[in-house]
Amino acid sequence: MLRKGGRDARAPGSPKAMLQSDNAGCYSRRVMKASQKLVLVGLVTIAVAAIVGLILTGSPPGPETPSKGRHGPLADQGPVVDEQILDAAQKLAVLAATREEQQQARDAVRLADHEVDLAFTDALRTANEQPGPQTPEARAILDRIHQTEAEIKANQQKVKQLTAQVAGAPESDQDTLREQIQLAQAELDLEQDELADAKEDLARDGGDAHSRFQRLFEQHEAIEHASTAAQANSGAGSPPQTVFSSGSLIAKWRRWSALGEEQAQLLEAQQDALGRASALTGDHDALEQQVREEQAQKRGLAEQAASLVKTGKALAGGNSKQTATATLASLHRLADDEKNLADLDRRIQDLRELSTAYGQWSALVRVRQRASLHQMLQSLLWIVLTVLLVLLVAWSIDRLLARSKLEHKQQMTLREVTRFSVEVLAVFVVLFVVFGSPSQVSTILGLAGAGLTVALKDFIISFLGWFVLMGRHGIRVGDWVEINGVRGEVIEIGLLRTVLLETGNWTSAGHPTGRQVALLNSFAVEGYYFNFTTTGQWLWDEIQILIPWGVDPYPLIQELSSIVTKETEPNAHMAEQEWQRVTRRYGVRPFSQTPEVSVRSTNDGVEVTVRYMTRAHERSEVRSRLNQKAVKLIHRGRSVTVTTESLPAVAGAGSGEIGPGPTPGP
Repeated sequence: MLRKGGRDARAPGSPKAMLQSDNAGCYSRRVMKASQKLVLVGLVTIAVAAIVGLILTGSPPGPETPSKGRHGPLADQGPVVDEQILDAAQKLAVLAATREEQQQARDAVRLADHEVDLAFTDALRTANEQPGPQTPEARAILDRIHQTEAEIKANQQKVKQLTAQVAGAPESDQDTLREQIQLAQAELDLEQDELADAKEDLARDGGDAHSRFQRLFEQHEAIEHASTAAQANSGAGSPPQTVFSSGSLIAKWRRWSALGEEQAQLLEAQQDALGRASALTGDHDALEQQVREEQAQKRGLAEQAASLVKTGKALAGGNSKQTATATLASLHRLADDEKNLADLDRRIQDLRELSTAYGQWSALVRVRQRASLHQMLQSLLWIVLTVLLVLLVAWSIDRLLARSKLEHKQQMTLREVTRFSVEVLAVFVVLFVVFGSPSQVSTILGLAGAGLTVALKDFIISFLGWFVLMGRHGIRVGDWVEINGVRGEVIEIGLLRTVLLETGNWTSAGHPTGRQVALLNSFAVEGYYFNFTTTGQWLWDEIQILIPWGVDPYPLIQELSSIVTKETEPNAHMAEQEWQRVTRRYGVRPFSQTPEVSVRSTNDGVEVTVRYMTRAHERSEVRSRLNQKAVKLIHRGRSVTVTTESLPAVAGAGSGEIGPGPTPGP
């Protein structure tokens, strides 16, 4: 049923439907613009955060930079020996490539090591001559050391005298003299242990420069021995190869993660060393308290031993021998306590230095981890800037094409091809940043590509077909085509699929069926397709009118031809201009755009067919207007049968050759 204007208000081409579709399109565009703004704001935020991170991680703060030198744990206890000459020689030795250069490098390292040894010797001599300023605690410990050293010298003289007396004494007195020597030696050992403990206390207090330099020299010798062993075993193994290059984002992330694990292990080791030092400190304090309580007993035993040594003849009795034996055992036990105390001092000192070394090592790892994070942020910033550049290029393309004078279909094609090219380039840039330059990746990609080529053959051909469809003789959105027996209007051309809005047969009214058909683009490479649309989407359409017998057809035919000519004159003129451009390019003969009327007699009357040129999307409206005017023209109170038929424009159709040819009779 026809309404005003000859169209159903609910039809797809009605004004109400068009208004609804326009509103829906505007809403979708607003939603797309809003989503694009959100994406843009998010990317800009990430970029700003990455820049701030780069600034913050650009240079490490001062406290995290470890102090220079190879003996960091003792660096805060006074001046150390300068070993930079040896460090420089060892660093340069790594750069030696030829055999002659390596020999020169070994000589340079040997001479530098000898120079450092001489520097340690000079430092030890200077420390003995110039002890430097000392604290009251250090001076008290030094007084105890001097007193103990004097006692040691006196006992050493006693041991020597008794040893000399044994050689010239009769056999009856030799046993007594040997016992006196044992007592004197036990007292000497006890005093030596006291001296060692006092020196360890002085070293812990920081007042013994000689001991500190001696420990530094021992550490230097140990480091040189370990370095020589490492150089001897340097060729035993090689670092494992990784698939990704060192400059890729994945490699940077792995390096940052590995440094984080190393940092955690170093902190754990540092805490363990501090815990062990704390536990040993408790044992040391308990043992030191015990030794202090034994000081009175020690002095009594020392006096008793001295009296026994002086009155050597009194040792001949049984009680005197038992007393001497008990005194000797007590002195040995006290000496063992002093040795244990000195050993605890050394162990505590070593653990504290080990904890400090772990702390400085951890500081170095933090610096490296900070540098890795800085590099990761740089890669992330490159990715964000690449995405922002893609959005900027897409926006610029839209602006430039909107200002250009190209046709709508050409604009869409150019926009899609340009965007696709930019997006592919951006994907390659992002992949290069994430995975780095290809090394072993090329082999992996080659094998994977061979398998994917076989498995995804149809999709690959469809992807290549998209380039064919985007070419000069391809199809565009809005074209009327026939692909694999499916006819309709092209509404979308994707990278893999082409979507058609299916229409009825070309001999019918040509209205859409409401179904969308998606076809793989492989038909552009492996098959064929029909495109019934020229540059301006021009179609040949026709109306058929039956004039019954008894009515003069000639005036009606003349007037009907004038109406169709007037109605289609603008479209016919533009179609002729476009077709002239086609004829100049390909050398085909031109055609006449003037509507033509053909007459055929039938049993029911005269069948008049009028063929004219119209646009594809205006075909239904033009045919409806012409039918209404034809009905008003020939309706004179008699029944008139009206049928319609629309035919696509045939390339090369000229005067007298418009349409599909004569229609067979009933």
